[in-house]
Amino acid sequence: MNRDLRRDLYAAAAAALLVVTAAVVGTGIEHRNGSLRVGWPPLLATWEPHVGPGTPAAIAVAVAVVAYGPALAARLPWRPLLLATWGTALAWTWSLALVDGWYRGIAEQLTTRYEYLRVIDRFHDIPATLRDFTHHIIGGLPGSWPAHVAGHPPGATVTFVLLDHIGLRGGGWAGAFVITVGTTATVAVLVAVRTLTDDHLARRAAPFLALAPAAVWVGTSADGYFTAVAAWAVAFLALAVTGHHPRWTGLASGLLFGLTAYLSYGLTLFALIAAAVLLGSLPHSRLRSSGGTPIPRPLPFLLAGLAVVPAVFTALGFDWWEAYHLLVTRYYQGAGGVRPYGYWVWANLACTVFIVGPATAAGLRRTATTLTHRTQAPAFRLAVLVAATLLALLIADASGMSKAETERIWLPFAMWLLPSCAFLTGARGWLAAQGVLALLVNHLLLTGW
Repeated sequence: MNRDLRRDLYAAAAAALLVVTAAVVGTGIEHRNGSLRVGWPPLLATWEPHVGPGTPAAIAVAVAVVAYGPALAARLPWRPLLLATWGTALAWTWSLALVDGWYRGIAEQLTTRYEYLRVIDRFHDIPATLRDFTHHIIGGLPGSWPAHVAGHPPGATVTFVLLDHIGLRGGGWAGAFVITVGTTATVAVLVAVRTLTDDHLARRAAPFLALAPAAVWVGTSADGYFTAVAAWAVAFLALAVTGHHPRWTGLASGLLFGLTAYLSYGLTLFALIAAAVLLGSLPHSRLRSSGGTPIPRPLPFLLAGLAVVPAVFTALGFDWWEAYHLLVTRYYQGAGGVRPYGYWVWANLACTVFIVGPATAAGLRRTATTLTHRTQAPAFRLAVLVAATLLALLIADASGMSKAETERIWLPFAMWLLPSCAFLTGARGWLAAQGVLALLVNHLLLTGW
């Protein structure tokens, strides 16, 4: 066994030790005073070994990706690879969700008393409801929003309202929408990685994105949808700053970054990932078109797109900053005011291990080595992108506004940690570890989403 592989295994073992410690300590705290407010620390889940209609398909997808994923990723033409990655992620996510059955795994997930679909009928007049939105954020008052509606800007709720208005009503359609859109994040990440680094690294990352343990929570939580919107915002930014139709891709990136901020307050930290994209694009900044003329700068188009969603919501009467300050009050009224910061500030990271898997723990070790030794430019640019993501995640952690449930809340960030697996050797073994983790979680636990 070579030294690098041994160190990779040490990193994976350290991640496993963190999970075990969080489980043991968390179980003790929960039995003592119940302050963690989760059923199976550190996850919001309950112990319930089971199989379901998705079990055979989930196992088959995992085996196929382990056996054939790296080789196919290396030789498929680029566009078919993108479609294959998305198709695999779709099959993986649907099959994992269906381990719990159609109703419990998909159709009922977004219809609980905490969720967005419970307030659809209150949005029959969207502008009027948005003007009144902040009046219902504080808990314990008549008409207070459910936890997830109050805890997010109204972009998320309005999305499900619009689905209802076009006839895609109920939890089944909402779940299908989240899975279908959420899994496109794999394509967005691949596009960004290839654009900012090179074809080789993107291809090495593809199987890990397709078989991500995060799929357990992409199917079905609304954060899977948020993940895709944020991922495409970054992907279009990468295309814009490297000269790929910068007017249109810059405008699209701005629009999606604006929408991202109105889906989740915490996703404003994607500004750090955007900064990493801009830094990674510096070698491309002097590129010229084939005719010798300078490529248009995307910044004006990015800013124009970025202004659209905030302008629309503000014109309709929603005040983002007022809502955020009221959310802080609501957060400490509920579980956030009870859950101990001293536990969750490190146990959140244990939750993250479940969504990124042991391979990513090893990949992050390789990322640190790449940053330290300033290796080849494409690898270094990927390492900067991953490091910026990790920094954003750590800031979210330190803020205390993400105590628990980060297995879904941090899904948008997790997708940008997974490309670090491109640095690993022995891809099949690491993919097997990723697949086994997801299968065990989904078959031994009943997760909250």
